[in-house]
Amino acid sequence: MRNLLISLLLIIFTAATAQGQTARSVRATRFPQPPLIDGRVDEDVWQLAKPVEGFIQFEPEHGRPSPQHTIAYIGYGDEALYVAFICYDPEPEAIAAAITKRDGELDDDDAVVIMLDTFNDNNNCTYFTTNSLGTQADGKVADNGRSRYEEWDATWLSAAARTPVGWTAEFAIPFRILKFQGGEGRTWGLNLGRYYPRHLEESYWAGPLESTFRVSQFGELTGLDLQGRIKRYEIIPYALSQAEEGQTLEGRAGLDLRYRLSSNLGADLTINPDFATIEADMEQINLTRFELRIAEKRPFFLEGAELFRQRIGQFYSRRIGDIPWGAKLTGKAGSWDLALIGTQSKLMNDDSSSSAATYTVVRAKKGVFGSSNIGFLAANRAYSGANQGSIGFDATLFFTETLGATAQFVRAHGPMSDGETAWFIRPAFDNATSHFHVRYSHWGKELKENMNAVGFIRDDNRKEFDTNLSHTFWMRGGLVEEIDAGVNYKRYWSQKDPLKSWELDAECDVTFTSKWEIELSRYDEFCYEEDYRDHATTLGLGYDNRAGRSAQISFGFGREENSDLRLFGTHATFKITDAWNASYGLTRLWLDPEPEDPDDRSTVIHVLRSNYYFNKDLFLKLFYQTHTAIDKHNVQVVVVWRFLPPFGSLQVAYQRGTSRFGTKSDQGHTLFTKLSLVL
Repeated sequence: MRNLLISLLLIIFTAATAQGQTARSVRATRFPQPPLIDGRVDEDVWQLAKPVEGFIQFEPEHGRPSPQHTIAYIGYGDEALYVAFICYDPEPEAIAAAITKRDGELDDDDAVVIMLDTFNDNNNCTYFTTNSLGTQADGKVADNGRSRYEEWDATWLSAAARTPVGWTAEFAIPFRILKFQGGEGRTWGLNLGRYYPRHLEESYWAGPLESTFRVSQFGELTGLDLQGRIKRYEIIPYALSQAEEGQTLEGRAGLDLRYRLSSNLGADLTINPDFATIEADMEQINLTRFELRIAEKRPFFLEGAELFRQRIGQFYSRRIGDIPWGAKLTGKAGSWDLALIGTQSKLMNDDSSSSAATYTVVRAKKGVFGSSNIGFLAANRAYSGANQGSIGFDATLFFTETLGATAQFVRAHGPMSDGETAWFIRPAFDNATSHFHVRYSHWGKELKENMNAVGFIRDDNRKEFDTNLSHTFWMRGGLVEEIDAGVNYKRYWSQKDPLKSWELDAECDVTFTSKWEIELSRYDEFCYEEDYRDHATTLGLGYDNRAGRSAQISFGFGREENSDLRLFGTHATFKITDAWNASYGLTRLWLDPEPEDPDDRSTVIHVLRSNYYFNKDLFLKLFYQTHTAIDKHNVQVVVVWRFLPPFGSLQVAYQRGTSRFGTKSDQGHTLFTKLSLVL
């Protein structure tokens, strides 16, 4: 016990010392004229900026200087922030450059990233990434790195070029896409990073980090004079024509309006938005008795979405169907992050009523104690004179850079009055290689009926305890490169105390220096109420050449309720040429005996994706999937020309789909043409 206490004190002391280390700092240089963003870093204006060097490894050798030399330059003008990278490489012919799809997994390529904490609040940041092809990815981060939202998109410039000694990249990030406090002598939080997949290396300028997006450990970008005028509005009108088999030609129009109330606060208005050309949701096999959560892809709901990530999901935008209009306010006022949403929609899967439900969401978060925050969220659906939703409070606390806690309390309202509250508390330890948490959760007896009108919880009437331990082992100098291992234990009771179930799952992934990977996992659940034990064992084998080609195969077996199961899966990605890539996934499930519900029976799912890029703003996308259990088939082919990326575009799309949910539906052949402008 004495040794355990000493070890805990050493962990806390080390973490507290790391938190108190002096942050790196660089002064921004005002450029007399903007550089040409062509990826070459050969203009004299870059030499006015102080070089930023000395990147530190996050992994594999945490805290040690990166052996890959990287230099960055930072400047700004009246309209944008400019950043350049020079990435030296001892093997320039081996640079990984496979990802051409916007918002793809660029950390699988040689790539660089910029992270900006524009309010210097140690909580939130916006990031911008590009690879050696100039492909773009961007997103938002909240809660000091705990919440990451990759679906956010903005208009910015990037370009990259190969050199005899490596590669270079240039960025122009317009101030109009960022929210910040204007004025003289402003300081932003800043971090710069580089991905080097040949050695599974991530390195950052500010470090060593305990997490890749740990905002409180960023450096500083000082001396920003931000008093220039910012374009206050952006109007994106669209016109769409639709020709469907057996139907008359239809047309419709709409627009999105983005208005900057100030440099730190913005409003969004959408009228008759079009979601028809958004890629269909990918089919999944659900081996649990709970609802699956589906990612949001509709542009209106993406701005500010990082603020709504919660364990007890008070707001789930996929509950809202097609909307005729929507209004939103997002930004920061003092130390408060704000988001307000209002919209209307007919109820999902209810065509019997012509009246629409009104949805209202209010979110506020306040930074406290440096990198911690507390928050409030209210979400409501008003329909036919009745209200359903919830009001709640949450907290994300950091005692040190590695020790913290999250907590939430929610009270729901609606037709059900028995068990209206939910809450949890979760202390945790996190560093660059390890995670440990314990959590206790309380879910009211009839909570789901009230909350899920506008929120998302999988189950209610339960008290739950869970804990998780995971660790990454870096094994340099032998056959094995990396071992990731983790175990999770959970048990829950009903509100009347009988033990309902326990779950135990463990997994171990081994990555070899030969680029092969083995995965082994085991899952067990015992349900006392139904007196059955579910279990599944899965073994996987994969290969990734870290240059655009990979393949995985897995086989699982076990038992699900009253049926034996076998599960086979395979997935492969192909870089056919620099401009053409494809991926294919197959999932096959066998159940014996077959369940009575036809939608839960043995099934086969095929998913095929392919992209061909004539250039980064003119491309063709193919998406095809089948799901045999529900006789579902989807195909979508889209040609996109982004003449003002990412929003100013011309799209021509073909879709066809069939499915059976009780009765057969056939969407027929549909052709869309959509033109979007940016004014």
